[in-house]
Amino acid sequence: MTVRPEQQDAQLFWLALLGVVRSASGGIEPPPPAPGFNGSAMVARVRSELAAPGEPVVLVIDDLHELASTEANEQLATLLTSLPTNVHAIVATRGEPPFRLHQLRLAGQLAEIRPAQLRFTAEETRTLLAANAITLPAPAVATLHERTEGWAAGLRLAVLSLAGRPDPERFVAQFSGTDRTVAEYLLAEMLDRQPPDVRHLLLRTCLLDRFNGELADLLADACGSERTLLDLEEANAFVVSLDPARTWFRYHHLFRDLLRLELRRSAPAEIPTLHRLAARWFGDHGEIADAIRHQQAAGDWTEAADLLADHALSLTLDGKAATVAALLGGFPARTGTDSPGLALVRAVADLGQRHLEQADAQLDAARAYAATVPPDRQNRLNTAIASLNLLTARLRGHFDGVFAQVDALPAPTADSEGFDASLGNDLRALALLNLGVTEAWSLRLADSRRHLTEGATLAGDIGRPYLQVACLAHLGFAAAGDSFVEARQYCHDAIALAAQHGWGTEPVIAPAYATFAGLLISTGDLDRGERWLDRARRATPTAGEPGIQLLIHLLAALPPAARGQYDQALTELRAAAQVQAHMAGRHALTSWVVAWTIATHARLGHLDQARAALAAVDDDLSGTSELRNAAATVRLAAHDPAGARRELEPVLAGSAGTTFARIEAALLDALAGRDLGDDRAGAAALERALDLAEPDRLILPFAMTGAWTLFTAAEPPRTAHPAFAAEIVDAFRGSRPSRGTISERVEPLSRTELRVLRYLPTNLTRPEIAEQLSVSVNTVNTHIRRIYRKLDATDRSTAVQRGRDLRLLSSRPTP
Repeated sequence: MTVRPEQQDAQLFWLALLGVVRSASGGIEPPPPAPGFNGSAMVARVRSELAAPGEPVVLVIDDLHELASTEANEQLATLLTSLPTNVHAIVATRGEPPFRLHQLRLAGQLAEIRPAQLRFTAEETRTLLAANAITLPAPAVATLHERTEGWAAGLRLAVLSLAGRPDPERFVAQFSGTDRTVAEYLLAEMLDRQPPDVRHLLLRTCLLDRFNGELADLLADACGSERTLLDLEEANAFVVSLDPARTWFRYHHLFRDLLRLELRRSAPAEIPTLHRLAARWFGDHGEIADAIRHQQAAGDWTEAADLLADHALSLTLDGKAATVAALLGGFPARTGTDSPGLALVRAVADLGQRHLEQADAQLDAARAYAATVPPDRQNRLNTAIASLNLLTARLRGHFDGVFAQVDALPAPTADSEGFDASLGNDLRALALLNLGVTEAWSLRLADSRRHLTEGATLAGDIGRPYLQVACLAHLGFAAAGDSFVEARQYCHDAIALAAQHGWGTEPVIAPAYATFAGLLISTGDLDRGERWLDRARRATPTAGEPGIQLLIHLLAALPPAARGQYDQALTELRAAAQVQAHMAGRHALTSWVVAWTIATHARLGHLDQARAALAAVDDDLSGTSELRNAAATVRLAAHDPAGARRELEPVLAGSAGTTFARIEAALLDALAGRDLGDDRAGAAALERALDLAEPDRLILPFAMTGAWTLFTAAEPPRTAHPAFAAEIVDAFRGSRPSRGTISERVEPLSRTELRVLRYLPTNLTRPEIAEQLSVSVNTVNTHIRRIYRKLDATDRSTAVQRGRDLRLLSSRPTP
């Protein structure tokens, strides 16, 4: 049964329903309408006739939305919730049924097909086209699916229009709600059927990509628009809610196209006014990008340029650099002199693309323009220009320039409030970021941590998560010199916050990826470190910030160097040197780049190249720990261990330099002792390296220098770090298992349990193991009990043997 349009009479509905039931069963015609209609009796009669013996019955009621009688709907609900057992009912309606069926839903007797399930998927769209002998490339199919949003009737109309088209791809590219077949359908089925007040609301809000009830009331000059929009959504009238609370809405793409066409046809003079009303509302509510778009649409170019110039930097700090570029592209093509207000915006966009020379020219133009504007805007522009100068210096690697310009930032005035106060906070947070990053690249790590921490806190307080991510991402690098644990935490916090905002592939998070990769590589987890380094590469544009590019190339050289793949390591080190060559200042990691390049040449047997590179090093670098270690490496490669020791003396005697450099120096000293036959001195140097390396599990220096082989000698040196020594050997002998290699019959050991297990082959007592691990004896006892349980062992020797069988321990005995 199909309900007649605008059916308001309950008796006529029930007589029609009784008629289709009797027609299906071959019964008599229903009685004619009569006064005194008894709805309850009619429901009972229909149910009785449906229950007559015979075949199962399927009752289909179509277009139920046309039934405008509350009485009839209530009676129908009574019938549907008490159907005979041989009857199934199917009810089709454009909107939510006007009666409640919660009891059937709870009882599992109701199947519901809603709009989301009726929409065609991309694959179904492709199948529909194929069934109609229409061939389109995959991008065109995706475009058609996106434009129609899977609306079946829209797809069918598109298919009808595509038939026989000589250029179907072009048709799809231009397909919209203004297509004649779609427009005729939407006009007849949707727009023309709306009452005048609803039609007025639809037309006056169609210029918006999204809107809420308050904004719709403003544009329609009405009240209660939200209720109307909710009713239209429930009726599936091409209104879509955008949030769980159903307060923001948009129109279906094709319906919006039709409404805009109809507005241009019926009231073109109102369009600029509607855009201006929307721009004012969005601006008052802090939605600056939307406000600028509507000013542009209204043709208010000067107002739009001023608003964008005032907010371009803040939008960029919100991670919306692409939005700034898109808004900039929305202005008519003009020369710089015709639109000087946009010079600052162009500088922001150029800096985002690392077009530094172009950015300089735009900043010059912005400076000249700032001198012509009223004092309030002049202060804003000058503050933004000074901050961008700071960023430009950092992106050039001109670190001295950053330090010089920090003090040049205009201080916020005491009476700053509203927008100016907000801008002042933004620029202070940005200055702290630039200063902290510059200090990090200059290895002034304590100052860097202080400024980046202050910047991250301020960014969090003022609601600038993009700046907060940037500060946290660089804090990981700044903290790594003091504590790997804190560095990891900063990296994790930055990565989590970036993922929360969809910035997981943006340049802002690359420093955290690179630092975390470096931490993993330094502790011997080369494969996982390389995977994180790949993430850093993908997040860093080709013309990205030189500081992070240099860091990535330097870290990328370490895994191949640790594996003895020196040619590959040299390629990355040369790339790092190339980045440094284009920087205005010297990156603090340059000493590592130069030193490891020289050492790699030496390990490849390129002694002449290594010596020439050493001779070319300037005085500032030659005295660093890294370069002295490189010189010692060259001496060792030339079979001059005594000369190597002389090179290392200043490094070993002092406490300056990074922990890594001091470990490296001690290991080179141990190798020199071996070559000189001075076993006692070599063992002491090796022990010094283990003392320095174990707190952060710094395994990499043992591989870089080749000193890990000292533990595999026929008579390896005794050490107070036997478990750590075994871990180093396992890491680079290739016997270190991943978690996945442990037998499925064995519950995996935790990281702490693995550390305790590696002490069990030694002669250390439980109190001595507790002292090594800086934990209580009770904690060690607890871990050992868990190890015994997981390895199905009853004593220490059985646990050790089981650990070796499972490749959790080195296969060789540990002294």
